[in-house]
Amino acid sequence: MSPRASADRLLGNVEIHTNVEHYASTDIDNLDAVFGGPDKRREVEKKLLLKLDLRVLFLVLIFVMNQLDRDNLAAARLQGLEEDLHMTGQQFNTLISITYAGFIFTQVPSNILLNQLRRPSIYLSYCIILWGVLCISIGDYHVVLLLRFFLGFTEAVYYPGVLLILSTWYKRDELGLRLSYFSCGSSLGRALGSFIASGIFAAMDGKFGYAGWRWLFLIEGTLTCVIAVAGIYLIPDFPTTSAAWLTHDEQILARQRMVKDLCGVEPKRVQQSGLVEALTDWTVWWLAIAKSSATVGQSFGNFFPTLAATLGYKPSITLLLCTPAWLMGMVMSFYVSQHSDTTRERFWHITSALCVGIVGFALGISTMNTAVRYLSLLLMPQSYVAYIIFFAWVSNSIPESSSKRGVALAFINACTGVANVGASYLWPASWGPSYSRSYVSCILAYSLCILMAWVYRLHLIRLNNKAEMNERALGLPRGFRYIT
Repeated sequence: MSPRASADRLLGNVEIHTNVEHYASTDIDNLDAVFGGPDKRREVEKKLLLKLDLRVLFLVLIFVMNQLDRDNLAAARLQGLEEDLHMTGQQFNTLISITYAGFIFTQVPSNILLNQLRRPSIYLSYCIILWGVLCISIGDYHVVLLLRFFLGFTEAVYYPGVLLILSTWYKRDELGLRLSYFSCGSSLGRALGSFIASGIFAAMDGKFGYAGWRWLFLIEGTLTCVIAVAGIYLIPDFPTTSAAWLTHDEQILARQRMVKDLCGVEPKRVQQSGLVEALTDWTVWWLAIAKSSATVGQSFGNFFPTLAATLGYKPSITLLLCTPAWLMGMVMSFYVSQHSDTTRERFWHITSALCVGIVGFALGISTMNTAVRYLSLLLMPQSYVAYIIFFAWVSNSIPESSSKRGVALAFINACTGVANVGASYLWPASWGPSYSRSYVSCILAYSLCILMAWVYRLHLIRLNNKAEMNERALGLPRGFRYIT
């Protein structure tokens, strides 16, 4: 198979539209010679990664807005949302869960479509504009319920879509750190969300006859729409698509280095969508269940201001107390993800993060002491780094084709939406202020995820051992190994 054909089959179905005829004769195993020596190749690669990383920072900004628009309900609850919309019982929990219902139906078909597009940046940007418009819109409880349902449809395309795009640009030992850069938008959004909400409530409550929580929706939704317009030009497409922001050499290297990273993997014949291949692979279902278990444990994030309110402070102080925990989680994500990439290890990094969360839940159960309960709130968000590393592990484990990988990422993320729908009801007000039953449920969910991840790790070790035995028997050089 020629290098050009191999790259197209490994990286996707979109053909590059620049003049790269000499690429077809490139020796993929000798990248240094193509660029005039190792120093020149490293210089080109350094510039390529810098340009990519800058665009990842823009993706982080959009993810911050995604988290703000999704979590503003939790902050609005402290400022009279339930009273103003005459909500009773578990209607607030239904508002939280209905958003994830939209996630379930959208992610897989969206990633199938995105993998076939030449300009996924345009598709994602228009979806972002639409979710901003839905955030601005408001009405009575039933209108808000309908809007949040459709908000889930529009927001669902972003996270799995970006995961797929980044997996076509970064090598396996680079992806975890970049996913941490991107996914830190979740922690940063929650940290800034509490801070911004506190400021808006203090400055805008009652202005022009509107409650502070209504201003929160209006301001954050409008800002999302403005940022989305820039996304048309700043969200990266695929390496196989002509990119005006890359030089000729950078475009070629972007493709070559990904093919070299997957050296030893024979591209399989897959359907164009990758749907059948992904859904008939038992490991995809196994990982989906494991990730869904972790998502149940992470459901505390949707009610974090409510949990912080049990400390007994007024709403503005409560929201500010939420910020340090998410900022700590963001810093921890950088360190742990980088260490996971450097050591080429996933399982123990995931397990360590989930164990920190379990300690936080246990402290939350053990006492109503204010200091200890706040310590528990600081520890819980540190488990979110497991979410980042888990998706890096999924992407690393499906090297055969971008179509199957895209469906698998979307399917697993969609299953977490199913988990979120149910997990939203694990935090009823009647279980407060201790929420001990909620915390026990989270501990059990995290424990199940750890157990299933351990079984999956044993499966990958077995595959690696089998490959090593075959290489020794046939006298072949060392080839592809799964990251465990």
